[in-house]
Amino acid sequence: MLYIILFFLLAACFLAGMTWMRIGLFNLSGSALQRWVQHVTNTPLKSMCAGIVMTLILQSSSAVTVIAVGLVSAGILTFPQTIGIILGTNIGTTVTLEIISFDLSGLIIPLFLIGVLCLFFQHTRVRSCGFILIGIGMIFSSMKGFSWLSSPLTNISFVQQLIQQLEINMLYAFAAGVILTAVIQSGTVATGIAMSFVGAGIFGLETGILIMMGSNIGTCSTALLAGIGAGKEARLTAYAHLWLNILGVTFFLPFIHHLADWSAALSENPETQLAHASVLFNMICSMAVLPFANHFGQFIMWMHQKKSVFR
Repeated sequence: MLYIILFFLLAACFLAGMTWMRIGLFNLSGSALQRWVQHVTNTPLKSMCAGIVMTLILQSSSAVTVIAVGLVSAGILTFPQTIGIILGTNIGTTVTLEIISFDLSGLIIPLFLIGVLCLFFQHTRVRSCGFILIGIGMIFSSMKGFSWLSSPLTNISFVQQLIQQLEINMLYAFAAGVILTAVIQSGTVATGIAMSFVGAGIFGLETGILIMMGSNIGTCSTALLAGIGAGKEARLTAYAHLWLNILGVTFFLPFIHHLADWSAALSENPETQLAHASVLFNMICSMAVLPFANHFGQFIMWMHQKKSVFR
């Protein structure tokens, strides 16, 4: 029981680190970020680039999607303008996974010390840097903790049975990613946990990929909640995020073995392999939809019975 409690504490620490880093990055960018988005969403390609940049700054695809829903609800953006943003968020969120795949545990204490020191300054930018450094320190501390915890966790019979089911049944692994992400409201944290377990050899790369795919679906829950009461057009943005990931997962499921092979060919580190798999999956899905962004929008409107067409 103690190890299970520690698992959830580490997950909370990881999530808190993401939040601190997000706050610091957003404080550095300020409200200029939203004003910038309004001017660079006149084409799907520009919108996608905006989505990538926003996700890199906010370190959360869910947060960017919620912002997009809010902007549509406020009449600042239209639903078609958000299609590219949604495509970009899925690409932008993979950068964090690539970063945490590196073993930077030796920098944890310096990051904390410098970050805490920055908080004593009154200057907003310096304090924001402090939030970012402390957040990064918490993320890498959590990853290190998961790696340490993976061994004693597997000695628990319930966990052993659960891991066996994840390895045997694709649906269970996928569902685990969906549920875990919906609960903790962060696909990056869910995939980060999977990376630690893959790195420790608890389960294979293909199981980790299925959890990652499930997390892509689970992360849509935040935007769907934000869409409640936000108006019909704003809800379409949330639906677009959901359908993009559903279609991507549906397409890739028969090619799980190939995706694992491609990722393994790019790196010998299991954790990095899963990070690469996330990049390949999201890049291919977004780039495949980009040329048909308007048609994809029409599909969303048709699915949800909104009688309108794009010009």
